[in-house]
Amino acid sequence: MAATARKAITSFEGIAARAVRTVGCAYRGIAREAADVVVIGAGVVGIAVARELASKGREVLVVEAASTFGTGTSSRNSEVIHAGIYYPSTSLKANLCLRGKELLYKYCSDREIAHKKVGKLIVATSEGEIPKLERLLKCGNNNGVDDLRIMDGFQAMQIEPELQCVKALLSPSSGIIDSHSLMLSLVGEAESDRTTFSYNTTVIGGHVEDDFLHLHIYDSDSLHNVTINAELLPQFVLSTRLVINSAGLSAIPLAKRFPVMNKEISCYYARGCYFTLTKTKVPPFSHLIYPIPEDGGLGVHVTLDLNDLVKFGPDVEWIDGVDDLSCFSDR
Repeated sequence: MAATARKAITSFEGIAARAVRTVGCAYRGIAREAADVVVIGAGVVGIAVARELASKGREVLVVEAASTFGTGTSSRNSEVIHAGIYYPSTSLKANLCLRGKELLYKYCSDREIAHKKVGKLIVATSEGEIPKLERLLKCGNNNGVDDLRIMDGFQAMQIEPELQCVKALLSPSSGIIDSHSLMLSLVGEAESDRTTFSYNTTVIGGHVEDDFLHLHIYDSDSLHNVTINAELLPQFVLSTRLVINSAGLSAIPLAKRFPVMNKEISCYYARGCYFTLTKTKVPPFSHLIYPIPEDGGLGVHVTLDLNDLVKFGPDVEWIDGVDDLSCFSDR
């Protein structure tokens, strides 16, 4: 772990020496180094951020608690490229989704990353849902999604014979992507620009001193042998001025371990399960099929992957924390 991290700081010696001198007495005797930029988490967001920073000349170190990249939510999702329909038109999410869709399709096309613009149908299954469908159309149009079209039920069922609905909203620019191939490409480009990835490397906390963030690092495998509630000193202290917290579901708990952070930030976790359609040689659908959105998610929908596997999900179950496995076996 320490040897990997040191690869990222060899040309950063001047600031390293100054940063290391600032580390408090409590950590005297613990190995210390410094880095230009540290990205915490090697999911798709962390990798993309690292790639972009490295392409601008920054020396980037990515620390990831798992044994490789993309093992969390980046590999546990519907692998859908969204059009930008759902978010309020003045929101940052709407702007990022619309622009991100364009950039993602171009990135995949330029690098021959597997993807497909299959389109999506958002369906109303009763007359009472039609106003909600029309609101989605208006929201999407306000966001700049200009290819949306309302279809009568019989029109939707002509292109999807197994579907039952009274109306549908067609989104031709929605698509699917091979998320692992996307991440593999981003990692390769980041490494080409001298980004260093340090796996099995957990950030257990940190402190701020003299304009530096001092990250407390621990080997992930060694954490399994640590007694719960035991006082834990870092095995390694990594000092930097710029940290990107891309730790996924652990991002907020990690932020709270820094004394300067607001401890009142709340986390709300929901678990979703997917169910695979088996014993069928030909997929019953050629489009993504979505219901009217529900509280906490977009509803249980039909997704396709690039191997024509059909999945239903995710459902939504609010849980106490990321390690809450209650009722999981009953799904």
